Amino acid sequence: MPEDQWRARRAGVETSIRTALVWDRVLATATAQSARLGRPLRVIDLGGGTGGVAVPLAGYGHDVTVVDPSPNALAALDRRINDAGVSDRVRAVQGDALTLPQVYPLGDVDLVCCHGVLEVVDDPASTVLALSVALAPDGVVSLVVAQRLAAVLARALAGRFAQAQHALDSPDGRWGDNDPTPRRFDIDDVRDMLTAAGLTIVEAHGVRIFSDLVPSEYLDTESDRAALLDLERRIGTHPDHALLARLGAAAHVLARKVVSA
Repeated sequence: MPEDQWRARRAGVETSIRTALVWDRVLATATAQSARLGRPLRVIDLGGGTGGVAVPLAGYGHDVTVVDPSPNALAALDRRINDAGVSDRVRAVQGDALTLPQVYPLGDVDLVCCHGVLEVVDDPASTVLALSVALAPDGVVSLVVAQRLAAVLARALAGRFAQAQHALDSPDGRWGDNDPTPRRFDIDDVRDMLTAAGLTIVEAHGVRIFSDLVPSEYLDTESDRAALLDLERRIGTHPDHALLARLGAAAHVLARKVVSA
């Protein structure tokens, strides 16, 4: 395979170790939602940056709005959607959760993606509530958050025992002042936020359970990376996955806005 094609495959959301498992579930959810509604979805990707999820979703025919505070990221998104030929199905809006009412009428969105955002916002619970308000009845939010116990394990395996203890005990799940991640979560806290916002969890998976702990020298070949990705996929269906899920570098949660009749 030519080098440029290999790099493209490696970087794609469908094949990257960091994103493939999340993409699997997002695509399956979008496909099921679209079949139920009989039309393409109205999607918001909050904090979607350069369009790693938005552009592939648009490639499947859905209408996606990326809401992101970074003008540089949105400029890169513009180039990406033009290269992919989906400029008629992706739009970019500079903003944050407070901007959502300007994107679609409240209660009119079929799917909201919020991946790696709650770690950096001032008020995660208010952001989750804004997502819920934006959703139509039976709409789905796809939420990806960094997990505390993964940082504890990684710091301990690196011999940074004081940092591991700090991450375990600190309210924000950080291992110290130099930790680049502003906040990490316990899955129970995520469940509480979603429930308080009127959302019902339908799936919760740990992602990158092994990937972030494997030394890079063990991933020199495409077959090595494919084997690790297959292991990550298989562990997600293992009967004991719930025990291991909390050790994933991130949690991927799908929650539905169920409105009582």
